[in-house]
Amino acid sequence: MADDVAVLGAGMHPWGKWGRGFVEYGMVAARAALADAGLEWRDIGSIVGANTVRGGYPGYVAGATFAKALGWQGAQVTSVYAACASGAQAVNTARAQILAGLADVVLVVGADAAPKGFFRPAGGDRPDDPDWLRFRVLGATNPVYFGLYARRRMAVHGDTPEDFAQVKVKNAAMGSLNPYARYRARVTAEEVAASAVVADPLRLLDICATSDGGAALVLSSMDFARRNGSREPVRIRAVSTLTPRYPSAVLDLPDIATDSAAAVEPAVESFRASIGLAAYEEAGLGPEDLSLAEVYDLSTALELQWYEDLGLCGEGEAVKLLREGATGPGGRIPVNASGGLASFGEAVPAQAIAQVCELTWQLRGAAGERQVVGARVGISANQGLFGHGSAVIAVR
Repeated sequence: MADDVAVLGAGMHPWGKWGRGFVEYGMVAARAALADAGLEWRDIGSIVGANTVRGGYPGYVAGATFAKALGWQGAQVTSVYAACASGAQAVNTARAQILAGLADVVLVVGADAAPKGFFRPAGGDRPDDPDWLRFRVLGATNPVYFGLYARRRMAVHGDTPEDFAQVKVKNAAMGSLNPYARYRARVTAEEVAASAVVADPLRLLDICATSDGGAALVLSSMDFARRNGSREPVRIRAVSTLTPRYPSAVLDLPDIATDSAAAVEPAVESFRASIGLAAYEEAGLGPEDLSLAEVYDLSTALELQWYEDLGLCGEGEAVKLLREGATGPGGRIPVNASGGLASFGEAVPAQAIAQVCELTWQLRGAAGERQVVGARVGISANQGLFGHGSAVIAVR
């Protein structure tokens, strides 16, 4: 408890394609989070912005951009970029400031206005940038990576396209109950199978879209929360932001080669598995304690991989867990009760924050029709390019 920080407020802007700037989305989310916390912007001692690298200069100073839009009031400011893990890095930065006594209450904001279609690298020649290289040398857009990972699961564990489709069916059903989701229509396995092939074996409905959206959190010390009348707030118990270990023996874009394991044995656990393990260790909890998980389902196959990486089941047992209904509504460990990226799409700086928003609402018992009954512990997990790990454990 001494190292916990309280989540006083959570707010979001609905995901979609709205055609406006990311600052507007962030402001809607920030004001909603402040209202949820019962605080005014002038009460905030620090603001941490998760950066977007699109939309011109303001994207590179997201913290100050949001502070200016809310109105200059002298708050400390920090801007964070860690690709898809930016939101978790922002949460961790806020937590560090609070635990160090540098701020009592911190606003965390992330928002994006994503381009239509596949993400592409920023302009210019950067031969030392692995993300630039994988596009220029391999022509490997993100769906290519998703397809490769799906093929690996099929070859190693015997997963099938029909199994992948069931992940989409599950997430669409839960997303249909979420007012912030972009896609709120249920789908059938037959509709997934009938959608266009994008990166074999994955079809259009197996892959998440790119979206506009925003999310925000108000975090505070436990003392501040109690002084302001919040006796039993949702608390962040652990944040993991690990990097991979050498050698990396499994291809993981944007890197386009693996390390040799001839002289050095790979770590016992994979990079993604190490992210969750570090969070469990810090929290003093294990996967058996979880009530729910929000994971980074860039594709249906990648969601299945997270089941194993987070220890929800043994290696190669993800499909069994899915087929048993354990990860669906009313299951033993619902995964992506929000609907996941399948229902939201990617708004890169916002999505890890949005995961924590969902954990907060679930742990408060305020998630409406998608509520996980009796939720007490939740984990969020994703992975940012260039070795940015991201996992957050929240408790009630």
